[in-house]
Amino acid sequence: MPPPSLLLPPLLLLLGLHAAAAAVSEVSALMAFKNALTIPPTAAAFFARWDAAAASPCNFTGVDCANSGGGGVTAVAVEGLGVAATSVPFDVLCGSLPSLAKLSLPSNALAGGIGGVAGCTALEVLDLAFNGFSGHVPDLSPLTRLQRLNVSQNSFTGAFPWRALASMPGLTVLAAGDNGFFEKTETFPDEITALTNLTVLYLSAANIGGVIPPGIGNLAKLVDLELSDNALTGEIPPEITKLTNLLQLELYNNSLHGELPAGFGNLTKLQFFDASMNHLTGSLSELRSLTQLVSLQLFYNGFTGDVPPEFGEFKELVNLSLYNNNLTGELPRDLGSWAEFNFIDVSTNALSGPIPPFMCKRGKMTRLLMLENNFSGQIPATYANCTTLVRFRVSKNSMSGDVPDGLWALPNVDIIDLANNQFTGGIGDGIGRAALLSSLDLAGNRFSGAIPPSIGDASNLETIDISSNGLSGKIPASIGRLARLGSLNIARNGITGAIPASIGECSSLSTVNFTGNKLAGAIPSELGTLPRLNSLDLSGNDLSGAVPASLAALKLSSLNMSDNKLVGPVPEPLSIAAYGESFKGNPGLCATNGVDFLRRCSPGSGGHSAATARTVVTCLLAGLAVVLAALGAVMYIKKRRRAEAEAEEAAGGKVFGKKGSWDLKSFRVLAFDEHEVIDGVRDENLIGSGGSGNVYRVKLGSGAVVAVKHITRTRAAAAAARSTAASAAMLRSPSAARRTASVRCREFDSEVGTLSSIRHVNVVKLLCSITSDDGAASLLVDIVEWVSRRLDSRDKVMSLLDASIGEEWEKEEAVRVLRVAVVCTSRTPSMRPSMRSVVQMLEAAAIGREFAVVTSVKVKVIP
Repeated sequence: MPPPSLLLPPLLLLLGLHAAAAAVSEVSALMAFKNALTIPPTAAAFFARWDAAAASPCNFTGVDCANSGGGGVTAVAVEGLGVAATSVPFDVLCGSLPSLAKLSLPSNALAGGIGGVAGCTALEVLDLAFNGFSGHVPDLSPLTRLQRLNVSQNSFTGAFPWRALASMPGLTVLAAGDNGFFEKTETFPDEITALTNLTVLYLSAANIGGVIPPGIGNLAKLVDLELSDNALTGEIPPEITKLTNLLQLELYNNSLHGELPAGFGNLTKLQFFDASMNHLTGSLSELRSLTQLVSLQLFYNGFTGDVPPEFGEFKELVNLSLYNNNLTGELPRDLGSWAEFNFIDVSTNALSGPIPPFMCKRGKMTRLLMLENNFSGQIPATYANCTTLVRFRVSKNSMSGDVPDGLWALPNVDIIDLANNQFTGGIGDGIGRAALLSSLDLAGNRFSGAIPPSIGDASNLETIDISSNGLSGKIPASIGRLARLGSLNIARNGITGAIPASIGECSSLSTVNFTGNKLAGAIPSELGTLPRLNSLDLSGNDLSGAVPASLAALKLSSLNMSDNKLVGPVPEPLSIAAYGESFKGNPGLCATNGVDFLRRCSPGSGGHSAATARTVVTCLLAGLAVVLAALGAVMYIKKRRRAEAEAEEAAGGKVFGKKGSWDLKSFRVLAFDEHEVIDGVRDENLIGSGGSGNVYRVKLGSGAVVAVKHITRTRAAAAAARSTAASAAMLRSPSAARRTASVRCREFDSEVGTLSSIRHVNVVKLLCSITSDDGAASLLVDIVEWVSRRLDSRDKVMSLLDASIGEEWEKEEAVRVLRVAVVCTSRTPSMRPSMRSVVQMLEAAAIGREFAVVTSVKVKVIP
């Protein structure tokens, strides 16, 4: 037998060959992992050294090996690179990397199941957080060496394998939170309370019910305990006071009740405490010794009593949220004066006394929210220099005095809300320098003086409410520079003068309320040019003159012009039952269409025979107008269809190459019109496609984002044709096609009507439908409707008239006649007027004419 020394070289050679083979296997496994990934360009450099031809994977970025690279792979870390995969080959990795102690893949876009990970029996660290993994979390009991387990923020389903935790006594980190699809755990898992080495327990939004067990006190090493967004009930157990190493305690959004347990003040290291959105009661006295608190959030509970005066000495506190409780007394004067305090919200309590003056002492404060309390006194002058403030809200208190000048001009403030107090003085001229101010609410105070012209320089303003004050002077013309302004309320003041015509430049206005002032002069016709105006209240003023015809173009859900000095005929589109209360207290107003809430306008001069002759001629012209409209429409349709392809090609990506005739049906109060939506339906905004149409993401001028589904009649027809024999489709008659189109229209209207009435958490709100007959199989389905759609605005209706009609009175009379023609040809016979009513309407059409030459009235259709 050879001596042992002679056997050594072959043995070493054998071991070397085995190591080389193992290295090749590990390279293959890691390359299989890489090949399963979709790697974004930003992560390409990370994988540059991952080479299938490498003799060893130990030089791969993110890979560690034992014995300084001489042994097997012990760690794989691909963290926060945004790599994606539909499935990760965990079985290959675990089967080929027997020494793998750390597998860390957080903050990527990895999906699929993780069943194979249970084969990595040497793991000490498993981090799969912030991905899209799904399916069940497998039985992890083979991972007996595990110290850190993080599977939070994924889409797992089924029950978490709580029993597997019993085989992991060395576990220091357990994070399985933010997995809202976990099967509900009815009681808090007992296995957790046995993990006495835990320092971090993160189980927020893990669908856990029951009470927090007394055994939680066994976890004395915990520094972070987070159980928020679950279904926990009962009281906070007294044993929690044993966790004296806690730095963070998160219990918000559960159903906990009762008081903070006695001894809670023993948690003197606590920095972050959030028990908001529960049913906790009692006082805050147990918190007076928590001097290390950085953030305290207890909103939406039932706490009572004072805010402990010791809070004024907390030198680390930067965030305090106590809103919606029943707290009383005053806030500590020195609150927030020590650290870089940035946020306070104590709204909706019964707190009183002055506002603490030094919360912006370090110049970092962003939000001061103290509305709905009993605070009194003046706004401390110190906040006039708090340039970091974004929101300043103290409405519904008992505060008084003048507002510090600098507060109006804060450069970063978004909301100034001082409503329903007793503030005095004027609106500061510096408001024009508040470049980011979007909402100004001063309603219900004692402000006086004029609205400063500089307000027009606050170009970001979207809402102004200065109602119920003692303001005087005129509405400054500079208001027209506020292109983003959506709501303007100056009601119940002493504003005088005329409404400036420049208001027509506030193109985003949806609500205007000027009631209860001393405004005089005519209503500017420019109000009728505001495309989004939905509510208009000019009541209780001294306005005179006529109701502008331009207002007929608006889609108003609320209109009030009562108690003014208006005279003359109300435009017919406004003389309807929906506005029956809108014109009261204006004895000079009249109607031309016979409504019972306005007196009838007096007819023009001329004898009975002349009126009869005029009526006959006008009736003939009205009938001729309809015939000409039909013929013109047929010619137009043929011409437009030939040009559709070219127009679409020239549209530069727009789905609708040119503006057509659109009918908007709203189901809620809208702050936009149809053209704003149509302009956003373009190829670059396409986000989805289905059998019935495409879906687009459209950003409106207001900044809001809506989803728009485009359903074409061609697509609908194709869907219907698939269920019909080809021969039958080819032989379908024109009348059948019209019937099919009509049925589809009714089906579409029925579906839209149903969706608009549904209120469900999984169904998006239907704001409106926008339809067009451009894609119809034939408009001769309803030419009268086509004409009537153009009667909703002055510009559209004027486009129907012959250009040779030059005089304004001639145009107005032609329009009135055309309106009569449309009513007479209503699709529903019961809606057509009697001949007596027709004669009356045609006689009213001549109001304002002293001498009529009826043969000069010409009408034609120019689509």
